[in-house]
Amino acid sequence: MEIDEAIEYVHRNHNAVLATLKKDGSPQLSPVTVGVDAADRVIISTRQTAYKVRHVRRDPRVWLCVFPPGFYGQWVQLEGTAEIVELPDAMDGLIAYYRGISGEHPDWDEYRMAMERDQRLLLRITVTKAGPTVSG
Repeated sequence: MEIDEAIEYVHRNHNAVLATLKKDGSPQLSPVTVGVDAADRVIISTRQTAYKVRHVRRDPRVWLCVFPPGFYGQWVQLEGTAEIVELPDAMDGLIAYYRGISGEHPDWDEYRMAMERDQRLLLRITVTKAGPTVSG
């Protein structure tokens, strides 16, 4: 599967499991909701205090398995490098993330306050490899 095909898949499917690496090299898995930004990077909203953020700060390599709402069916695996975008720089991206997945928020001021209160940030993933190219 080509990276652009995988990104198109993520535009339509937002359920995923993110793998990051713990200090001991073992994987840490997190269920996440994924979107795509204007530069075709996969984006994830998370809290600054989440373990996945701590792991990405130490080692930016990440892996995602993205699957459809019903879980079974076509899925895609992505590999890439994550960067952390913190508030206040992350706010426009967090708004775009919400819009891309859920549409318009009923109260954007409330949303902004919640992002600040929850210490939200964006993980922005540049995809370097996509698959599978076969199923089995």
